[in-house]
This record gives sequence, C-alpha cells and structure tokens, in this order.
Amino acid sequence: MSTIAIVDYGTGNLRSVSQAVHAAAGGANVLVTGEPARIAAADRVIFPGQGAMGDCMRHLEQSGLRRVVEQALASKPVLAICIGMQMLFERSDENDCPGLGIYRGKVLRFPEAALQTADGTRLKVPQMGWNTIIRRQSHPLWEGIGDGAWFYFVHSYFVAPVDDALTAATTSYGLPFVCAVARDNVFATQFHPEKSAADGLRLFSNFVNWDPA
Repeated sequence: MSTIAIVDYGTGNLRSVSQAVHAAAGGANVLVTGEPARIAAADRVIFPGQGAMGDCMRHLEQSGLRRVVEQALASKPVLAICIGMQMLFERSDENDCPGLGIYRGKVLRFPEAALQTADGTRLKVPQMGWNTIIRRQSHPLWEGIGDGAWFYFVHSYFVAPVDDALTAATTSYGLPFVCAVARDNVFATQFHPEKSAADGLRLFSNFVNWDPA
C-alpha cells in the first residue's frame, strides 16, 4: 500500500490538505507527520505552506525537517503547495528571505502598477478567490483537468523562474504569472488544490497515481 506523507513543520492548512488527499487517495495510507523517518520512508510527499515565506523557512529549519524535505525533492514524487512552491526558489522579495534554492528564480510581490483591470478597477492584494489557469506544458497531473479550469488562490507573491521550461501553468491577476511548475519528480502549485473542488481533488488523485519514472 502506497504511503503519502504530508509534511508538518508547524505551518500550513494541514487538516484541509489531509481531508482532500484522503478523499482522492483511494487505499493509500495518508500521514500528517513531522517525523523525518516517516517522511523518508513515504512513497510520495506533499509539501504545503501557508503564511509568510520567512516564517515557513524558519519553521522548516527549527523542526529539523529541511534535510529530509530536500532529499524527498531529489528522489520521490513531491507535490508542493502555495508557500511550499515559493520555498523551492532562491529568494523572496518578502523581507529578502532565502528559499531552498532547488530552482533558480525569485518570488516577487504583485507590483502596484499592475493591480488594476482594463476598466480601471483596482485589484486587492492578496489575491483571494477563484481564478482560471492556462496549462503551459503537458503533464500527468493535468489529466482530466481542462485548460482554463478554475482553482482557488490566496497569495500576495508569485514565483518568477529563470528557466521558462519549468512553467506548467500560468494565470493572470493584473499581469500574467506562473502558478504551477514541474520538473522530473516535482510538481508545485501556487493555488490550493485542497480548496479547489472537483479539479483540486482530481489533481490530488493524479498525484497519487503519478509515476515520474
């Protein structure tokens, strides 16, 4: 039986993620855990995050889980969500916070000059609510999810990868930005699948059955 570890390092909406994964995972064993040995032994890992990236990085370090998360990112299927996705990059403009540096690129705040629609309506930060995504690469985690599908976002910052080939999907909020990245055994989303109804559950189900090899 496959084991899925949801990394508990003291931040993130773990209850909602756990409930959604349980609903999508069939007979898989789903664990919410902060124990390095259980994460290391899991077949696949979900790496969530919520709040400020600096706080998440500090909690990850203080929990002693950074090394096992980095090992998972290098060796097994990983789904990173929200701040979990941002932490994969080199640095955030939010208090000039360093990330894990798995991918080259920065995390940027929505620029004030871009925060309005064509009719002049001002957009609020954080972006909070439903938005459509445009797929930029074919990927098994998009199976059964239509281009232009709606997903739920809550964020003030977005990733800007150096390598465009990382981009799995984009969306727009004042300006177009990357909302999902993928490479090898890692898939990451800025949006929250656990809050995204049927398409979010389908993405979790696809992750449970994904074989990056």
